[in-house]
Formats: sequence, structure tokens, C-alpha cells
Amino acid sequence: MTNPKVDSRIENETRWSAEFSRLRALILDCGLSEELKWGQPCYALDGANIVLIHGFKDYCALLFFKGALLKDESGVLIQQTENVQAARQIRFTGLDDIARMDNLIKAYVQQAIDVEKAGLKVDFKKTDAFTLPDEFRARLDADTGLKDAFQALTPGRQRAYLLHFASAKQVKTREARIDKAVPQILDGKGLDD
Repeated sequence: MTNPKVDSRIENETRWSAEFSRLRALILDCGLSEELKWGQPCYALDGANIVLIHGFKDYCALLFFKGALLKDESGVLIQQTENVQAARQIRFTGLDDIARMDNLIKAYVQQAIDVEKAGLKVDFKKTDAFTLPDEFRARLDADTGLKDAFQALTPGRQRAYLLHFASAKQVKTREARIDKAVPQILDGKGLDD
């Protein structure tokens, strides 16, 4: 069953409307429910996110939330960045790409559904496996309130902050990012909340 919010999102998509529509039809044919999450068409099984459609400048993609657990015998799954642990994408540059892969797309969606039904979980790296920049370590050591607030965050939020801080090449930039994030951390919020 289609969702009116997704209808509107696809109608307002300027670059990938036809591609989104085709992917949507393929996914709905697999029996998933449709919602709009993070501003994108998202498909779930009993409330568990399975796959999301999203567009970028040069491609649109299906993002499988537990893509790391899928058997990628066709070699089409892409890890967006080295820091992405669970999700994997199949990318498309046009409607023809999707049309050529209709059956393959359905097979990957079905495999993702089977992974969810089996209750499989991605084994995430622990937060302490991520680099704690010296500048942030110094702030935590100097401010127990900040340290307590950071430790109270979910592991995913902690990792997001650590990756954000560590990705800055210059000390000045890392310090500026930390300064900007401190109020969010103290409020118990994640980087993108």
C-alpha cells in the first residue's frame, strides 16, 4: 500500500522521480510497508527498516540497512564510506540501470527481508575502537559533566561524534567542532538531532 507522504516526496523529486517510482514499485511488490523517514521513502517489515531509496547528484540508490549481512554474489553492493558498518547501497545512474536489474533488485530486497526475519544483527565495532581525539579527551578530563553526558549517549551517537571530530585534519578545526558539539552533548542529543 502506498503512503501519501511518499507520493508527495516522489512528485517533488526533481532529478530522480522516474527512478524512485520504479524502485518503489519493485519494493512494494515484495510486501514491505512504506513510510517517509529522514525525508526519504523507507520500507519496513513489522516496523524494522529494510531498505531506503535516496538520491544524490550523480546517482540514486537503494540503501539496505543490514546490507553488510547480505550475500553479494553479483558484486553490486557498495559501502558508502569506510566508517559505515551496516548499510550497503546499490547505485543507479538512470532508469535503464534499474530496468536491467529488476529481478536482481527484488532478490536483494527479499534477501534483506529474510535477514530481518532470521533476527540477524550486524556486529558493530565498539565505541572504544574509535579514535578519541586528544582535544576531546582533554575536554572530557577537564569537565566531568561533559564526560558523564557523553557516556550517557547511545553508542551510535558517541561514534558519530568521534568520527566527526577525528575527521578534521587540523587541531583548530577539531577544537571548533568540539566547541560546537558540547551543548548538544550536554543536552543528550546526537550530532544530527
